[in-house]
Amino acid sequence: MPAQVHVFRCLDDNIGALVYDPNTGACAAIDAPEEKPILAALAQTGWRLSDILVTHRHGDHVQAIEPLKRRTGCRVVAPWKARDHVPLADALVREGDTVHVGDLQAHVWETPGHCADHVSYWFAADRDLFAGDTLFTLGCGRVLEGTYAELWSSLQRLAALPDEARVFCGHDYTLSNARFALAADPDNQALKARMAEAEAAKAQGRFLVPTTIGAEKATNPFLRAGEPALAKAVHKEGAKPVEVFQALREWKNRF
Repeated sequence: MPAQVHVFRCLDDNIGALVYDPNTGACAAIDAPEEKPILAALAQTGWRLSDILVTHRHGDHVQAIEPLKRRTGCRVVAPWKARDHVPLADALVREGDTVHVGDLQAHVWETPGHCADHVSYWFAADRDLFAGDTLFTLGCGRVLEGTYAELWSSLQRLAALPDEARVFCGHDYTLSNARFALAADPDNQALKARMAEAEAAKAQGRFLVPTTIGAEKATNPFLRAGEPALAKAVHKEGAKPVEVFQALREWKNRF
């Protein structure tokens, strides 16, 4: 049986996610932004928390680990590079490792750029990617550590996944991302449709998570830095895509 995923809101704009293996009853939370919404989601689904898979060390992704571990006894899996910031981790992972949640298997990909310790979890059998703050619906994370080239490389790696792969991100910034995307890529008809979809979702109390790799390649300006229209938007005609990406991300920082 395939994995089941339940998404919900935490804090102001974080997205919580539970990944459930119906074959074994194992259930992992992707990050731990806030205890109360995670417990409410567990109660709503009837699932029992067995694991927390940490994408990166930032406080809004790890601050509920301690109370959740104390309450449930769950195993905590964290990036090896975040070992000094996630002291309750039971397992530390790096590029090339695999993590099991019951019978489900996730490949660990190091995806630096937003921060040096960031990893993403790719559940290949289910075509589910948990990208943390690397890739958002219609956006990407800020470069807080490292270089723009590192984040661009991470995004290119994710973009090479199958178009049908579902992308679960760590925040709901969709409407602000969509406004920027339209400023950078105003003639993109698929993007205009996604903006309308995002506005309708907000009016109904929903959010556009998950998205898909195919949808992001068609509408996310940060995955489209190789397109002439995006290069023109930042006055970088003929430049390398990574240079266009940097100009787009710096523009978004000011937007």
